[in-house]
Amino acid sequence: MTESELVSTPFTAASTADDVLRGLDLTGVRAIVTGGSSGIGAETARALASAGAEVTLAVRNTTAGDTVAGAIAKSTGRTRPRVVRLDLADRTTVARFVDAWHGPLHLLINNAGVVTGGLERTREGWELQFATNHLGHFALATGLRDALALGASERDGARIVSVSSTAHMRSGIDFDDLHFEHRGYDPQIAYAQSKTANSLFAVEATRLWAADGIVANAVNPGGVATGLQRNFTPRQRQSLDAAEAAGVFTYKTVEQGAATSIVAAVFPAFAHSGGHYLDDAREAYRVPNDADLARHPHGVKEWALDPAIAERLWAVSADLLRT
Repeated sequence: MTESELVSTPFTAASTADDVLRGLDLTGVRAIVTGGSSGIGAETARALASAGAEVTLAVRNTTAGDTVAGAIAKSTGRTRPRVVRLDLADRTTVARFVDAWHGPLHLLINNAGVVTGGLERTREGWELQFATNHLGHFALATGLRDALALGASERDGARIVSVSSTAHMRSGIDFDDLHFEHRGYDPQIAYAQSKTANSLFAVEATRLWAADGIVANAVNPGGVATGLQRNFTPRQRQSLDAAEAAGVFTYKTVEQGAATSIVAAVFPAFAHSGGHYLDDAREAYRVPNDADLARHPHGVKEWALDPAIAERLWAVSADLLRT
């Protein structure tokens, strides 16, 4: 695909979520934002609510979620978002969330994420970053598929936004050792693998569900200083500082970071077109798997969009969740 064939938009790296939503009325749109109690998730939720959407904050910390919901209602004058507990690393809470959802769903923003400084595992023995960032969202989306299909039939389509990262360029999917049971643990590689998985999810979800009006796209919000970095090791912080110094990224505000998620959620060109990876509010160009991140900070590696890998990852993920 040439650059001229990529989906473009009027928005840029400097655009904010409010810029994207200006003039749009989302009354009647039901949206879920995971990780909506802070950072990009909270801003995404605020922006959607400001345009009239009925927003549910799916959060691990409901106290923080309640605080954000109150602030959103006060600042926008709109309906206060619902707050529902969701721990993506705990299959029980995911199932409980799905079972409690009633009616249509039009937007699912899979925004939540975790970064660890060392090896942590779920009670199943799964590596925590992969389990939270990918498997938890996979379980949530597949569990809500019927609600999304109902939403799609109501409003000419439903959308899933899968928040990935430039970090995906560090690693593809190691199917031989997804959970670091045999190789040495590197938290940066583990995070990268989970972010590649987020993009691949969008590819396969679109292939499987587009006929029912459901599409999914992956987004890179860019460099935003949020609570996600609170568990960084000194090595991880040094790596981030070096990347910034090399021009790999420039820090954005939270409002700018949420803009690409909002583009994927509302821009007309993505209403029925999925499996894309967006960067700086437009579709990113593809680069080979051996491409240098410093030279292509706004690209997407082939391994993050490969249909065969996406199909395999879907099957593996479904099998894991059945155990």
